[in-house]
Amino acid sequence: MNNTEARSAKTFVVGLLAGILFTVGLAWSGMTDPAKVLGFLNVAALFTDQVAGTWDASLAFVMGGAVLVTLLAFGRAARSTGKPWLAEAFALPTRSDIDGKLLVGSACFGVGWGLGGFCPGPALSAMLSTPDLWFVPAMAAGMWLATKHNARG
Repeated sequence: MNNTEARSAKTFVVGLLAGILFTVGLAWSGMTDPAKVLGFLNVAALFTDQVAGTWDASLAFVMGGAVLVTLLAFGRAARSTGKPWLAEAFALPTRSDIDGKLLVGSACFGVGWGLGGFCPGPALSAMLSTPDLWFVPAMAAGMWLATKHNARG
């Protein structure tokens, strides 16, 4: 096995382990349960008696933890003068502007999350354990349409 093949094998193994860890975290936190996610998104329950008791704040801690870890990791990577273990350089985002594509994409993401109770990671993680298999093909179709639209310019 040469160096390129060894690096590819290490990248595959690390990617696989990261994916497994991510999937376990999503399942453990309840992000793969659409009812729990929709309960979290139902902020109307805070303001009306009709649906009182259905709002679930527990996912706020999951999001807060994810944001904290991301801020720490990106901050460390941005200050780092070295390189990552399995790449030549860190691939940090460089754009900071907000354009129409970002706003439309964010709105589509939010509407899809609110309708289905899934976002892409949990949808893929839950694919084998839920009868709600309609979401992943619909998500893939939306991604394909967005790619076609972006390719047109």
